[in-house]
Amino acid sequence: MSNESMKLSCAEISTLWTLYINNSMSVYVLRFFLEYVEDTEIRKLIVQAYEIASNNEEELKHVFWKEQVSLPIGFSENDVNLQAPRLFSDTFKLSYVLQMARIGLVTYGGCLASVSRKDIRNMYYGFLKRTMDIFQDATDLMLEKGLFIKKPFTAISHKTEMIDSTKYFSGINPFVYKRTLNTIEVAHLSMNIETNQIGMMLCTAFSQTAMDEEVREFMKKGKQLAKNHIGTFFNALIKEDVQAPMSSDFSISASTIAPFSDKLMMLHISVMTAAGIGNYATSAAASQRSDLVIKYEKLSAETALLAKEGADLMVKHRWLEKPPTTADRNRLSDK
Repeated sequence: MSNESMKLSCAEISTLWTLYINNSMSVYVLRFFLEYVEDTEIRKLIVQAYEIASNNEEELKHVFWKEQVSLPIGFSENDVNLQAPRLFSDTFKLSYVLQMARIGLVTYGGCLASVSRKDIRNMYYGFLKRTMDIFQDATDLMLEKGLFIKKPFTAISHKTEMIDSTKYFSGINPFVYKRTLNTIEVAHLSMNIETNQIGMMLCTAFSQTAMDEEVREFMKKGKQLAKNHIGTFFNALIKEDVQAPMSSDFSISASTIAPFSDKLMMLHISVMTAAGIGNYATSAAASQRSDLVIKYEKLSAETALLAKEGADLMVKHRWLEKPPTTADRNRLSDK
């Protein structure tokens, strides 16, 4: 039996389904970005990202057809209004492409690691490689334009040492010595500030353009949550005399005309919150000070509650597609 003639496994079907939904969404977000972009270098990068998302979507669609698996609904031209006024600044669009490339690196890497069929692995490898290229190009352009949010610099010891006491992990008890942050912890705090800034700006834009009142209120909650989390991470750095990263010159226009459907905006924030929960889990696992671990667990729980509220809202409006499901053997037996 050739590798390509093997049936798709659950891991392959689930990753194909997820990637199709995500790329379908990205195509229309990037398509709208292209309507109002003045900087020629940023336009070139967005065109590159748009072509990657479009090609990925077509490759995934071909697999669904070839394997005779139901194609997800995803998104269509009905989910974007190209006549809507400008909503995002060019600098925000550039930062957005970089952030989505980071999410793509994690997503495609995880998908590649979970599948076995060679043709699917090759396809995901291609997705990952193209995402690495856009990540490199976006980072270079951010640096060239002075927009890249650099991580903090700090004086470090040049002496190699071993941890000689369990007090190194302390952080909760105010009467026990709390050591300064190590560079791993600083890096994660800084990255979480940056990702929340992007999420906050998206929620701001979506809250002023969403058609449904419940969606607008949800976006306001998302915006406030991101603000609170930024404050938590910012204070954790400032207390240690570490300079917190500052956002670039991003801006959202005063337009209240929706460029995207409420369904697309809700799904987009769902993707961002899922990525945020993953970031917090990674940060908690990497942090060795107990107070930071507890902070990440608390913030992760808050994000999960927001995600649940968003999922309930999408179900109410029939915007949330059901992932491919295994056969219900009990139900089949009853019949």
